[in-house]
Amino acid sequence: MALRFLMLAAVLLGLVTSGPVLATEPSASDDSPGIAQQGADTYTVMIGDIRVTALSDGTVPQDLHKLLHDISNERIDAMLEQAYLANPVEASINAFLLEMGNRLVLVDTGVGELFGPGLGNKLIASLHTAGVEPEQITDVLLTHVHSDHMGGLTQDGQMVFPNATIHVGKPDVDFFLDRQNAAHTDYDRHYFDQAITVLTPYIDAGKVTSFDRATEILPGLTASLHPGHTPGSAFYTLESQGQRLTFIGDILHVAAVQLPEPSVTIAYDVNPERAASVRSQAFSAFAEDAELVAAPHMPFPGIGHIRKAREGYDWLPVEYGNRAVTDAR
Repeated sequence: MALRFLMLAAVLLGLVTSGPVLATEPSASDDSPGIAQQGADTYTVMIGDIRVTALSDGTVPQDLHKLLHDISNERIDAMLEQAYLANPVEASINAFLLEMGNRLVLVDTGVGELFGPGLGNKLIASLHTAGVEPEQITDVLLTHVHSDHMGGLTQDGQMVFPNATIHVGKPDVDFFLDRQNAAHTDYDRHYFDQAITVLTPYIDAGKVTSFDRATEILPGLTASLHPGHTPGSAFYTLESQGQRLTFIGDILHVAAVQLPEPSVTIAYDVNPERAASVRSQAFSAFAEDAELVAAPHMPFPGIGHIRKAREGYDWLPVEYGNRAVTDAR
């Protein structure tokens, strides 16, 4: 256990200066199509009469040899090869816009400026593509208090969404907004400093509301706590006209590895064992119920189904559609 904590501390120390654990150069064996700069990106689906738009905040490279736990590098590489990938892999940063009557609800806010130039920080451009200004957002739902989910809340110390109420799990507020917790845990102080810097303007403006149990945020939109990845990690479930979509936060980072082997954890987990348990239980429930889910780090737009497979689970992206909607298909 002590060795595990030392390894985590070493990995997270790199995050203090570089944001995510990034690859400094492409893997020599990577023969996948090269990464290219894309424009602002959106993709919209209808859940009942609620319009849900996935918003891209960009992608970041992730060195899985440094990040993943409870699995060998050789096993990682073999699983990536089966998915026609190679280490490092590219991780999407997805946020989601819900149009609910007179409310414009944003699930997560991307990383903002926290990862530095060229990494993320595309959310506002994607919002503009969707025809929405930041001032129009009425509610922000944070799946948890990590930089790539709450970083877009501020820019140059100012509120990006000045008219929004920020909804977040109370255990995350209690944990990350108290710097003393950094001294009493093996989790890097970097996360606490960022949370305090980003959330304080909203707290000072009285715009942060937290929940410590299953809570109806708006009619048809419910929050529930699933601690593990962070103490206050939350799902948000949207229901409309018999249809359902659940925003699952960071129970899944690397589909090619964690879907076949849900026990594999990642350096970002505050409580790895509990995170693995939450992942296994959620995957089983989502597969059994054929539930549509939205995941912030699945390839954009990050909406699809988790299905039971021969080994573990697999991912089926939402059906692509691009036409005027009529009553009959």
